[in-house]
Amino acid sequence: MNAKGILDQLMKQASSVSGASGGSGTSKGGFDIGKLAGSGALGMLLGTKRGRKLGGQGLKYGALAGLGMLAWKAWQHHQQSSAASGSDAGVGQPNSAPAGKAGPLEQLEGQQQEQRSLAILQAMIAAARADGHIDAEERAQLVEQMDAMGADDELHAWMERQMREPLDAQDIAAQADSPQAAREMYLASVAIVDEQNPMERAWLDQLAGALELEPGIVRELEAQAASDT
Repeated sequence: MNAKGILDQLMKQASSVSGASGGSGTSKGGFDIGKLAGSGALGMLLGTKRGRKLGGQGLKYGALAGLGMLAWKAWQHHQQSSAASGSDAGVGQPNSAPAGKAGPLEQLEGQQQEQRSLAILQAMIAAARADGHIDAEERAQLVEQMDAMGADDELHAWMERQMREPLDAQDIAAQADSPQAAREMYLASVAIVDEQNPMERAWLDQLAGALELEPGIVRELEAQAASDT
């Protein structure tokens, strides 16, 4: 499979959209960012094909660019806040990102990076399906977009399964091989959903519970996604 290659392209799309918008849902020149993202796989995941407008409270697509380091930054900030408040949670935590599978996505290599990318893609697809409004035609179009980005036969078959199978937060959480992976998967989901939609907010809550994320780090991840960092 080539999950890393597909995720890299989605992150580049997110970076381009975020840069064109100047950090908001509408570009500095008034260009409709929904049209820009809606032409590809990222736009379909965000729901622009179904008329959703980018730039709402829940559409923090810029968080997908530099996903791993942003999730690590959220963790650091959470630990510092915990230490400042006297909580043991902030004691003894490293200032630099860990190595190996516990490290951020951008620092992984080889099979570890491929597996992390696949887990993040699975979380993103589930988040896109959380409102229950992706029909069969849209599912086919999304898989076609992924194929055009270089998905091989194995990844194609995997994506079709993700589109058909019932949403299961526990199954998705089982793909996290470290706390950092869990944070990245949640952050990617936050970037996809509209938190003002009750069904999508409920999915985020289910996923956070399945990933065993503390309420404090959940709030920090969502705050980081909402910022222009």
